[in-house]
Amino acid sequence: MRSMSQTRERKPEWLKISLNTRDNFQEIRGMMRDRKLHTVCEEARCPNIFECWSQRTATFMILGKICTRACRFCAVTSGLPTELDLEEPQQVAQSVKEMGLNHVVITSVARDDLNDHGASMFAATIRAVRESNPLTNVEVLVPDFGGAAERLAVVLEAGPDVLNHNLETVSRLSDKVRAKAKYDRSLSVLRQAKALRPGQVTKSGLMVGLGETKEELIEAMTDLRAAGCDIVTIGQYLQPSLKHMEVSRYYHPSEFAELKEAGKALGFAHVEAGPLVRSSYHALEQAEHAKAASGVIV
Repeated sequence: MRSMSQTRERKPEWLKISLNTRDNFQEIRGMMRDRKLHTVCEEARCPNIFECWSQRTATFMILGKICTRACRFCAVTSGLPTELDLEEPQQVAQSVKEMGLNHVVITSVARDDLNDHGASMFAATIRAVRESNPLTNVEVLVPDFGGAAERLAVVLEAGPDVLNHNLETVSRLSDKVRAKAKYDRSLSVLRQAKALRPGQVTKSGLMVGLGETKEELIEAMTDLRAAGCDIVTIGQYLQPSLKHMEVSRYYHPSEFAELKEAGKALGFAHVEAGPLVRSSYHALEQAEHAKAASGVIV
């Protein structure tokens, strides 16, 4: 895997997506509209939305749909948020119950405008889901909360089964790809999670196709393991619009297989790597594999 200049390549065959908009997909979309909920599946234009929704799984996005950051890879709308729905935790909990989920993923936009960056809403949503769905595993994909350990502690006190915070890219490209987020700060979030709640399962994700090298990816995975990260996901970056960063190149499935083996060699409890892999893709299976591999409680 070598870094290449940016080119407008045609998407390869292995990135073609099967569209399934039958009953389950329509039902879940209707539920989201009725409850005025947002999903990262829609807002970030996830390529797996048809598969996941048709299988009755979804990743809820709390704290509105406007992000205070403008990362160059992300399709979520950026600007000054104007909404904070205090009923959102209960709406998410009820939707989880109606969908009969065994594992739910809750994420959010970045809310640097709030005093606690949204930490209390994460905690309230975790608790609401737990109260209505005591057998459901709860995974949260959190922002960096400005690096404040006390904000992260608020989320961890609610007891998520999996705490996910994405590193996104390699150290050299981090400032170019991400807005406000810092490579070392993201590693610190994962490290703090282990210190604040010993035994907490942690997870992170990387994108490829932004101009990184294989050596840099191995370095990033090594840094994640040093921070105590249990699960890593690796997927192909896809340009959501012309204003976003271009794809440097498309990785072949065999290269993802190599990265998976490299991650396993570094000691991750589970590595999910593939062209269409995203943080929440097959999240339940990731958590179960991590439990089987390391004995962690999820």
